[in-house]
Amino acid sequence: MARTRVHNFFVSLDGYSAGETITLDKPIGGAERLFQHFDGRVIEGVHAVDDPITLDRALTSTWGQGIGAEIMGRGKFGPQTGPWTDEEWRGWWGDEPPFRTPVVVLTHHARETISFDNGTSFHFVDATPADALERARDLAGGKDVRIGGGASTVRQFLQADLIDFMHLVTVPIVLGRGVSIWDGLEEVQDRFAIESTTTKSGLVHHFWNRER
Repeated sequence: MARTRVHNFFVSLDGYSAGETITLDKPIGGAERLFQHFDGRVIEGVHAVDDPITLDRALTSTWGQGIGAEIMGRGKFGPQTGPWTDEEWRGWWGDEPPFRTPVVVLTHHARETISFDNGTSFHFVDATPADALERARDLAGGKDVRIGGGASTVRQFLQADLIDFMHLVTVPIVLGRGVSIWDGLEEVQDRFAIESTTTKSGLVHHFWNRER
């Protein structure tokens, strides 16, 4: 059965996964330090770069394995809020978004689907987590669906009890403020079997598998 997965989701020591305000210059809202140890090229596969194959690289390279579609919040797609006023905005990633699958973008404002030559397509929907997941599964062709973030989107899917697996990465920094995935999720850990490992870089990788 296809699963709903979260991958490479970075969390500070004080529990924040994003800054408070997304802007064009700060797509993670001022929490960019969370990603100072992350080389995004690794999502293309652990052998796709010439650098040494470290444990961090091996663990983060599972991001795309078996994924048929992604769901993301509107803030991950772009900094705009309210009705769309810039139809030329096609996401942060230029002409080659890294997803290479259909992507469901959660938004209250309708927009036509955007498609790219590399297989990425953005589908804009106003839906509950359950309905968005049903749409993504239809697009995924029997493969798994990745919940790509941001923090509030992951929280909504946890609240709806729709996530089967999470790969969380604790980064040894304190942000002091921001957006957390944990608000209102007391005892959520009881739904999962959790394993953790610390790498040489100081990152702690946590693997949450849904108890059945």
